[in-house]
Amino acid sequence: MDEIVESGWREFVTQEFGTLTALDERDVAEMVIDEPNRHLWRVVDAAYDRLTCTECGNRLSRGPAGCSGCDLANGFRYVAIEIDRPGVPPGNEHALRVNVSVVRRPSGISWREVLGRRLFLPYLLDGYLPTTRQAQAARALLNVGGMAEDLAEYLNLALRPGQGR
Repeated sequence: MDEIVESGWREFVTQEFGTLTALDERDVAEMVIDEPNRHLWRVVDAAYDRLTCTECGNRLSRGPAGCSGCDLANGFRYVAIEIDRPGVPPGNEHALRVNVSVVRRPSGISWREVLGRRLFLPYLLDGYLPTTRQAQAARALLNVGGMAEDLAEYLNLALRPGQGR
């Protein structure tokens, strides 16, 4: 999953700066988080990965819920730019971004929510976008005690008709 943001970072760095040292990458990361609204979300997320929270010592934005530095950075990540990939339905990139951010920082989020977001990721990467009804049905399945296997089976049937078990 981290490769989703790392590939965006590598593309950005190569295109804008060429080859950088680790120290140079840290400087670029600081520049990116100073203006997250000017960069793609994958670049912003990867920039946070290169910086350390002075409060909790984790990668910035990925520390525990309640860490003010990480909470603030986690909020600012959502001002970054989202552009849907070619060939995916409008909103797919937003769904991908939200699912990635939840899975990468699960602190303070229910295990059911994290599980659902994690299991949706491969479908989003393949270009699927669940309808509101499908997402609500998946959530309801988990809320009544469904487990990973149950949700995986539902997703295969609902999002990849004809390919489910």
